[in-house]
Amino acid sequence: MRTAIDASVLWCILKREPTWQRWQNTLQEAESDLVICEVAFAEISPYFASASDMLQHLEAVGIAFDPIQPEAAFLAGQIFKAYRAEGGPRVHMIADFLIGAHAQEQADELAALDRGYFRRYFPPLRLVVPLG
Repeated sequence: MRTAIDASVLWCILKREPTWQRWQNTLQEAESDLVICEVAFAEISPYFASASDMLQHLEAVGIAFDPIQPEAAFLAGQIFKAYRAEGGPRVHMIADFLIGAHAQEQADELAALDRGYFRRYFPPLRLVVPLG
């Protein structure tokens, strides 16, 4: 079992937002490998002084870096194409589409604060919610 993690969850934990402890417990108690793709990695990188510091931190908390494979990148592009065909206003790739495609193709589930993109554009993807 593999759980991909969205930047929204990591930001919640790093910034100690109201639900940070619930998210931290959820990830710690997960009986799966935790992974992060380069898009989510880039989104949380401002919190760290260097890439090596960030990689060390992620390794210490049990999160592995997992680059997006061609099949997932292709899926993200196809979903973005459908989004635009439906009248979606964004003209550049939406990061959530890359993160969602990575999770759908390379993991079994995604831990994320869903703003609607994941449930709408990745219906087969299981979303993890915080415990409690």
